[in-house]
This record gives sequence, C-alpha cells and structure tokens, in this order.
Amino acid sequence: MAKIIGVKFKQYGKLYYFAPGNGEFAEGQGVIVETARGAEYATVCMPCKEVPDEELVAPLKPVLRAATERDLENMRRNEERRAPAMKTAAEKIAARGLDMKLVDCEFAFDGSKVVFYFTADGRVDFRELVKDLSSVFHMRIELRQIGVRDEAKLLGGFGPCGRECCCSVCMPDFQKVSIKMAKNQGLSLNPGKISGLCGRLMCCLAYENDYYAEACKKMPKVGSEVGTPEGTGTVVNANMLKMEAKVRIDKGDGAAYKDFPVEQLRFKRKGEKREEREEAGEES
Repeated sequence: MAKIIGVKFKQYGKLYYFAPGNGEFAEGQGVIVETARGAEYATVCMPCKEVPDEELVAPLKPVLRAATERDLENMRRNEERRAPAMKTAAEKIAARGLDMKLVDCEFAFDGSKVVFYFTADGRVDFRELVKDLSSVFHMRIELRQIGVRDEAKLLGGFGPCGRECCCSVCMPDFQKVSIKMAKNQGLSLNPGKISGLCGRLMCCLAYENDYYAEACKKMPKVGSEVGTPEGTGTVVNANMLKMEAKVRIDKGDGAAYKDFPVEQLRFKRKGEKREEREEAGEES
C-alpha cells in the first residue's frame, strides 16, 4: 500500500496522485507539486489515503509544500496576464497571415514560459510567430495545436439541453462516442441534433449506452413483423424506457394501433438464430 493525495490543476480537470511525504493536507487546500513541467500549483481534492500499489504509476511525484499567500498572488498575477497575452498573440498571428485560431493561453506557475493553444485544419509553420512572441514576452514560448473537442472543453458553453457542456464541467477525460450509440437509443441521425458545440457527437450519448444496448437486444426492430395477443402486426415505434412497442394491426379496410409490453410479443430476438444453429450442431 502507498500513501497518496489526489489533486487537480483545474477545477474540472483530471485527478492526479502525488506522494504527500510526511505532510498532512486537507481537501480544498492549495499545494505546490513537482511535475514534468516544473513546480505547479494544484488543489487537494482527495485527502491522504492509502491505495494498492497496482493502482499507481510509479514513481509518484512529490508534494513540495503547502501553497502560501505569495503563491496565490502569483496565480492571480498569471491569470491577469492571460487577456493581454491573448490579444498580443492574436495580433501577431494576423500580421503573419497564419491560418490558425487562437483558443487559450496559460502561463507556467513560475513564469518561465507561456503556452498558447490553437486549432487549425492542417499543419501550421509557426516558427516565425514563436520568434515574434519571444521578443515580446521574453520567456519560453510553446504553441500547441489541439482538436475541436479540446477547444470546446477549454472555452465551455451551453449544449442543446440548456446545461453547460459536460466536457468543461464534469468530464476529466473524453469518452469514446459512436453513431451506434445514437442508433441504439432510437435517436434521429440528423447531425444537427446529435452533435455538440464542437461539431462531434455529443458526449452524453455514452452515459446510458449500456442500458440501451441491452434493451435494444430485447426489442423488435421498427418495421418488423411481430405476433401479438390480437394478431400479427408491424412495429411502428419502440419505447425502450417502458419496454413497449407500438404495433399496427391491419383489420379489413382499416388498421388499429396499440402498445404492447415486449413480453407479450412474439418475434426473433437478436442472438436467437445463432443459439438455434449451435443447438442444431450439438444434436447432429
């Protein structure tokens, strides 16, 4: 077992484990930790606890010390520098005529460098831009190209549901989302209705996918023929939350529409053909 604390560098960022040493740190407390980028400010989100060694990626970086008022003032100063730095960088990009969109910038805790994040359709030769920025800021300059999902996470916004984007408030990491998830949930495949602000499939499609994937196996397909207590009909709609299907039953010159629980329907479920073939193979 190893003693660790969990910290975040951003409010809704990913949780990282660090070695607390002999120190005791409370939840919500600011600390200075050692990272690959040097000393950084972080907030304790998980007080000291012990976890199995197999859950850790060794070696753990240490917590250097508790943050002081001077460290907080340094963080505030770096935050105040962001807006002027973004304006300057945008002017330099425009002057060079570079096909890139500036998204955000971030100053290192110790003020040794500034990182600019941008999006672009392809590769961008920004070597001359780096020289321009270095002459203005007199520190190390880094430019990092990010994707459209990362852009939405950094900038934030409100989705079609009226809530803030999941990626910017409650998702430390992006989840894999596929068009099959939308199909499982019976959603319209209109890109405008299932895409987020980033133009990619909405992250929330993955939240209930496990349920819908299982429910989909137990429901008849829309347009398929099923047997009901009132005769054979055609499925016109499937409600996977209620586990009911609306069936059209033709009667003479007209048709009747009725909802039936899936237990009352007779149809070929997914996987049944394979099971029947396996049983037939065993018998032979």
